[in-house]
Amino acid sequence: MSLSDEQLKILRDRLTRTEGKRNRPDVDTVGKLTIGIGHNLIDKGLSDEIIDILFIEDIRQAEIDVEKIPVYHQIDPIRQTVLLDMVFNMGINKVLEFQRTLGYLARGDYDGAADEMLLSKWAKEVGQRAVELAQIIRTGTIQGVNS
Repeated sequence: MSLSDEQLKILRDRLTRTEGKRNRPDVDTVGKLTIGIGHNLIDKGLSDEIIDILFIEDIRQAEIDVEKIPVYHQIDPIRQTVLLDMVFNMGINKVLEFQRTLGYLARGDYDGAADEMLLSKWAKEVGQRAVELAQIIRTGTIQGVNS
Protein backbone atom coordinates (compact mmCIF):
# COMPACT_ATOMS: atom_id res chain seq x y z
CA MET A 1 0.00 0.00 0.00
CA SER A 2 1.27 3.43 -0.80
CA LEU A 3 -0.11 6.86 -0.11
CA SER A 4 -1.52 8.98 -2.88
CA ASP A 5 0.04 12.36 -3.55
CA GLU A 6 -3.06 13.98 -1.99
CA GLN A 7 -2.78 11.89 1.18
CA LEU A 8 0.91 12.65 1.47
CA LYS A 9 0.25 16.39 1.11
CA ILE A 10 -2.51 16.29 3.73
CA LEU A 11 -0.25 14.44 6.16
CA ARG A 12 2.77 16.63 5.46
CA ASP A 13 0.78 19.82 6.01
CA ARG A 14 -0.89 18.53 9.17
CA LEU A 15 2.22 16.97 10.69
CA THR A 16 4.35 20.01 9.87
CA ARG A 17 1.80 22.11 11.74
CA THR A 18 1.41 19.78 14.71
CA GLU A 19 4.94 18.40 15.05
CA GLY A 20 6.81 21.45 13.82
CA LYS A 21 9.71 21.47 11.39
CA ARG A 22 13.16 21.65 12.93
CA ASN A 23 16.50 21.70 11.18
CA ARG A 24 18.27 21.08 14.48
CA PRO A 25 17.62 18.41 17.11
CA ASP A 26 15.02 19.35 19.67
CA VAL A 27 13.41 17.63 22.64
CA ASP A 28 9.69 16.97 22.13
CA THR A 29 6.91 17.13 24.74
CA VAL A 30 7.69 13.62 26.08
CA GLY A 31 11.46 14.12 26.22
CA LYS A 32 12.41 12.42 22.93
CA LEU A 33 15.11 13.94 20.74
CA THR A 34 13.56 14.75 17.37
CA ILE A 35 14.56 16.45 14.13
CA GLY A 36 12.86 17.39 10.88
CA ILE A 37 9.12 16.84 11.05
CA GLY A 38 8.82 14.79 14.24
CA HIS A 39 11.52 12.25 13.38
CA ASN A 40 12.34 10.48 16.65
CA LEU A 41 16.11 10.11 16.78
CA ILE A 42 16.04 8.09 20.00
CA ASP A 43 13.71 5.32 18.85
CA LYS A 44 14.25 5.41 15.09
CA GLY A 45 17.75 6.80 14.57
CA LEU A 46 18.67 7.53 10.96
CA SER A 47 18.70 5.25 7.94
CA ASP A 48 21.92 4.62 6.03
CA GLU A 49 20.41 6.60 3.15
CA ILE A 50 19.84 9.67 5.34
CA ILE A 51 23.32 9.31 6.87
CA ASP A 52 24.82 9.26 3.36
CA ILE A 53 22.79 12.34 2.35
CA LEU A 54 23.99 14.20 5.45
CA PHE A 55 27.58 13.15 4.77
CA ILE A 56 27.49 14.42 1.17
CA GLU A 57 25.92 17.69 2.33
CA ASP A 58 28.61 18.14 4.99
CA ILE A 59 31.42 17.33 2.52
CA ARG A 60 30.00 19.85 0.04
CA GLN A 61 29.98 22.50 2.76
CA ALA A 62 33.55 21.61 3.73
CA GLU A 63 34.55 21.98 0.06
CA ILE A 64 33.05 25.47 -0.02
CA ASP A 65 34.62 26.45 3.29
CA VAL A 66 38.11 25.10 2.57
CA GLU A 67 38.37 27.58 -0.31
CA LYS A 68 38.89 30.24 2.40
CA ILE A 69 42.28 28.70 3.21
CA PRO A 70 44.77 30.32 0.80
CA VAL A 71 47.28 27.46 0.95
CA TYR A 72 44.66 24.86 -0.01
CA HIS A 73 45.31 25.26 -3.75
CA GLN A 74 49.09 25.23 -3.26
CA ILE A 75 49.22 21.70 -1.86
CA ASP A 76 48.71 18.35 -3.56
CA PRO A 77 45.31 16.58 -3.59
CA ILE A 78 46.26 14.06 -0.88
CA ARG A 79 47.24 16.82 1.54
CA GLN A 80 44.14 18.77 0.52
CA THR A 81 42.05 15.90 1.91
CA VAL A 82 43.62 16.54 5.31
CA LEU A 83 42.43 20.15 5.32
CA LEU A 84 39.00 18.98 4.15
CA ASP A 85 38.94 16.41 6.96
CA MET A 86 39.86 19.07 9.51
CA VAL A 87 37.21 21.51 8.22
CA PHE A 88 34.65 18.69 8.28
CA ASN A 89 35.66 17.88 11.86
CA MET A 90 35.94 21.29 13.48
CA GLY A 91 34.72 23.93 11.03
CA ILE A 92 36.52 26.50 8.94
CA ASN A 93 36.97 29.09 11.67
CA LYS A 94 38.86 26.68 13.93
CA VAL A 95 41.06 25.48 11.06
CA LEU A 96 41.92 29.08 10.19
CA GLU A 97 43.29 29.40 13.74
CA PHE A 98 46.03 26.90 12.80
CA GLN A 99 48.18 29.79 11.56
CA ARG A 100 51.53 28.10 12.17
CA THR A 101 50.43 24.87 10.50
CA LEU A 102 49.07 26.78 7.51
CA GLY A 103 52.26 28.85 7.35
CA TYR A 104 54.42 25.73 7.25
CA LEU A 105 52.18 24.31 4.51
CA ALA A 106 52.56 27.50 2.48
CA ARG A 107 56.35 27.16 2.71
CA GLY A 108 56.21 23.47 1.79
CA ASP A 109 57.58 22.50 5.21
CA TYR A 110 55.39 19.46 5.73
CA ASP A 111 57.31 18.18 8.75
CA GLY A 112 56.81 21.53 10.48
CA ALA A 113 53.11 21.55 9.58
CA ALA A 114 52.65 18.01 10.90
CA ASP A 115 54.53 18.82 14.12
CA GLU A 116 52.37 21.90 14.71
CA MET A 117 49.19 19.88 14.13
CA LEU A 118 50.27 17.42 16.81
CA LEU A 119 50.95 20.19 19.34
CA SER A 120 47.37 21.48 19.15
CA LYS A 121 44.49 21.09 21.57
CA TRP A 122 42.59 19.48 18.68
CA ALA A 123 45.22 16.71 18.45
CA LYS A 124 44.70 15.90 22.12
CA GLU A 125 40.93 15.78 21.56
CA VAL A 126 40.93 13.53 18.48
CA GLY A 127 43.96 11.38 19.32
CA GLN A 128 44.82 8.85 16.61
CA ARG A 129 42.95 10.84 13.97
CA ALA A 130 45.42 13.71 14.38
CA VAL A 131 48.37 11.32 14.25
CA GLU A 132 47.11 9.85 10.97
CA LEU A 133 46.38 13.24 9.42
CA ALA A 134 49.77 14.59 10.48
CA GLN A 135 51.44 11.57 8.87
CA ILE A 136 49.59 12.25 5.62
CA ILE A 137 50.74 15.88 5.72
CA ARG A 138 54.29 14.75 6.45
CA THR A 139 54.49 12.18 3.63
CA GLY A 140 51.84 13.15 1.08
CA THR A 141 50.69 9.54 1.06
CA ILE A 142 48.09 7.44 2.83
CA GLN A 143 50.27 4.32 2.96
CA GLY A 144 50.31 2.78 6.37
CA VAL A 145 47.35 4.85 7.51
CA ASN A 146 44.10 3.15 8.45
CA SER A 147 41.65 5.15 6.42
